[in-house]
Amino acid sequence: MSGRGRLAICAAVATLAAACALLPLVDPATWLLQAAILVAVQTGVGAATRRVPLARPVTVLTQAAVSLLLLTVLFARAPGSALPGPELFARFGALLTQGTQDVSRYAIPAPLTDGIRLLLVGGVLVIALLVDILAVTCRSAAPAGLPLLALYSVAAGISQGGARWLWFLCAAGGYLLLLLAEGRERLSQWGRVFTDRSRPGSAPHQPGAVGGTAVAPVRTGRRIGALALGLSLVVPAALPSLGGGLLQAARDGGGGSPKGGGTVSAVNPLVALQDSLNQPENRTALVYSTTSEETQDLYMRIVALDKFDGSQWKPSERRIGEIPDPMPTPRGLAPGVRTEKVRSTIKAGDWYAQDWLPMPYPANRVRIDGKWRFEPEGRTLVGYDGQTTRGLRYDVESLQVRPTADQLRNAPEPPDDLAREYTKVPDSLPDVVPKTARRVTRGAESDYDRAVLLQDWFADKGGFTYDTEVNAGSGTAAIAKFLKEKEGFCIHFSFAMASMARTLGIPARVAVGFTPGTARGDGMMEVGLQDAHAWPELYFEGVGWTRFEPTPTRGTTPSYAQPDAPDADRNPGEELPDRGQRDEPSPGPSPSERCGTQEKRADTECGLAAPLPGAGGSEDGTPVGTVVALAAGVAAAVGLLSLPMLLRVRRRARRLRPRDAEDPSAATESVLDAWRELIDTGWDHGVVPQDSLTPRSAAARLARVGELPDAEAEAAHRVALAVEHVLYAPVPRAAPGLPDDVRRVRAGLRAAAPLTTRIRAQVLPPSTIRLVWAVTDRLRGLRTRWARALKLRFAR
Repeated sequence: MSGRGRLAICAAVATLAAACALLPLVDPATWLLQAAILVAVQTGVGAATRRVPLARPVTVLTQAAVSLLLLTVLFARAPGSALPGPELFARFGALLTQGTQDVSRYAIPAPLTDGIRLLLVGGVLVIALLVDILAVTCRSAAPAGLPLLALYSVAAGISQGGARWLWFLCAAGGYLLLLLAEGRERLSQWGRVFTDRSRPGSAPHQPGAVGGTAVAPVRTGRRIGALALGLSLVVPAALPSLGGGLLQAARDGGGGSPKGGGTVSAVNPLVALQDSLNQPENRTALVYSTTSEETQDLYMRIVALDKFDGSQWKPSERRIGEIPDPMPTPRGLAPGVRTEKVRSTIKAGDWYAQDWLPMPYPANRVRIDGKWRFEPEGRTLVGYDGQTTRGLRYDVESLQVRPTADQLRNAPEPPDDLAREYTKVPDSLPDVVPKTARRVTRGAESDYDRAVLLQDWFADKGGFTYDTEVNAGSGTAAIAKFLKEKEGFCIHFSFAMASMARTLGIPARVAVGFTPGTARGDGMMEVGLQDAHAWPELYFEGVGWTRFEPTPTRGTTPSYAQPDAPDADRNPGEELPDRGQRDEPSPGPSPSERCGTQEKRADTECGLAAPLPGAGGSEDGTPVGTVVALAAGVAAAVGLLSLPMLLRVRRRARRLRPRDAEDPSAATESVLDAWRELIDTGWDHGVVPQDSLTPRSAAARLARVGELPDAEAEAAHRVALAVEHVLYAPVPRAAPGLPDDVRRVRAGLRAAAPLTTRIRAQVLPPSTIRLVWAVTDRLRGLRTRWARALKLRFAR
């Protein structure tokens, strides 16, 4: 084999070795075999054209054309077509667009879709071509390290796990192999080389001889390369002052040393959280059982972000140690606050690899196997030496803290050291943040009242919209933009509320984790990627770190954070004033006090509407006009009170009316109307809809919260499955029997609901508010069109 042929093979091997760093990003890794085959073909084409020989530009163009043709035929060829057609490249471009979208939608490890596979194989092929051009065609292997470095850097920048050093060794080894091959090829062209005389059968040195072997120089080059690689690994680890060495992650293990010392490093969960929320499939991350009867407050907390440096929220570097048993009492929690012990058994998915342990807060005891360490300030567990949650099973005993509004309102001042640390805001924080915080909380007399006003402003009164497609940013500029545009998801809501609370002097931080998930039929709770969430925690002395929920349509607002909720310590038998009763006295005297006896007897405004008993009356009796007016008034009042009920009955009848099963559009509309009726029926009976849930999760939540029996729960799931089929199936089809399923679910909800809820669902159903929203949207659209028309008219 010629020296240039050997160099071409080493260039291909170096590219594939660097591409191994992409393996953790996608599951399965079968794409690498396809990439290796195409790289081999591309290398062979280059070697063949160089032997002809052809000019360098012609060689490069030939390799590029063959590579593009192979990619197009392999990924975009129509079934049954052997040759490329005119539409082939259009399908190829569409596949590239799909791959770009898939990369932004899926979390690591992403499924190997056709689009992602094309991006991976095509990217590796492009890098291989660049390396071949530089190292073989242009005979300069050293610059070929730049595309190899780009390939490795992209993979290392977004990959997770503790095996990154292995991929670095692969990439570095491939590059060193390429350098050694180039060095050997250059030495062979020097004409007169030093041969290894110790080798049996070697020819004696002859003056002017050409050729021979270069064993000694190659051996020396290998030694130099191995020494350089070893120094690049060992020196950063031995000199911590340099920082950022390759072995730093392995030494700290993402959080601690095997002996329990060390610190926990900062992480940025923004991208992973947004990717999780935007997953098209709600992959199950955790499954757990619990002794708690109120699972809506059982958030699975992962990490607390307590440091705001102006560019992002992140956890501070903290000392970590062995897991205590039991864990110390949560900071700030006083004995007078009511708590309840909850035991949970949690099982992580086999694919879900997380360095931080998801568990309810505050945990008291944790039974877990593996290499985990305890960070006391955030009360979190972090893995070291590559330890993750993948396939892990563990038991957690935690506390459900149930403070009252009065306890939070009357909380004393926090300790000075805690207040200083958790009320820091960067100098770059725009003035709009503290000004808005003061405006929203104007008139509040305590930190608790300010916190509730902030929460309600974000969740309900401020006009904010929940949108997971908004760019995830946590810096000061992102917070100011969020307050202006009022669009974002849980990251924006929690970061903005925590920042505003700090400007008001309330210690605050942000927690990242999962909402409680949805109940399964076997008594287990299931937490998916779309349950990923972030929420603010505010500190109140005597209670400790307390959760609030500013994000609309996500999670549940704690009972203590609801200003209209009664205190848990209030005497159940205590009588409350009637809401309809007037507390203030009438400004004037009553008719009885204002009118005298003679005036009452006269036919004046102070007189009685009807004659006194026994006093007789006129011949005609009560005037007809009065009777008609009274009847009309009563009828109008009854009609007005009955309007929500009548509108709801009419809408239910329209939604569940029979449709033409042969008409695809009518069948689709029938399924969607049945689903809308199911959601509104649940709303009427106390199950408030959550727009962020998938149909299947919404049906499971309806069955759990509405306490449906098994038959009714199965009916709700049938409707959800029919909706998913209509929305996602290529050819929607009719689903007979859905109106009966909806009626069956409605009967089950009525049977399980309390009497007051049944009466409200019949007389004043909450779902009729949708009609008000529809009218409001229509009026807003008419106003916009009129304003646009007037603007155009005056512009002329």
